[in-house]
Amino acid sequence: MTDSDVVHIGLQAMILAAKLSMPVLLVALGIGFGVSLLQAVTQVQEVTLSFVPKLIGVATVILVAGHWMLQETVAFTKGMFALLPQLLS
Repeated sequence: MTDSDVVHIGLQAMILAAKLSMPVLLVALGIGFGVSLLQAVTQVQEVTLSFVPKLIGVATVILVAGHWMLQETVAFTKGMFALLPQLLS
């Protein structure tokens, strides 16, 4: 195993982590922005107001995209196990 192999595996892992977290983070960002805009318009300054909508939105995204996320993770893991003999030699 060379240094470039380790860097390549690390890069693939970081790309996978970014791909898997992107839908959840975008939904949380959008809901947070919408609630903040609503709070600014109505002048309701409650800190905990955005928690429940974010929780519902993130749970919905995980329910909808969870199968894809699991497939991506399993494919990455299978690829690592398939690459293992080549890395050890």
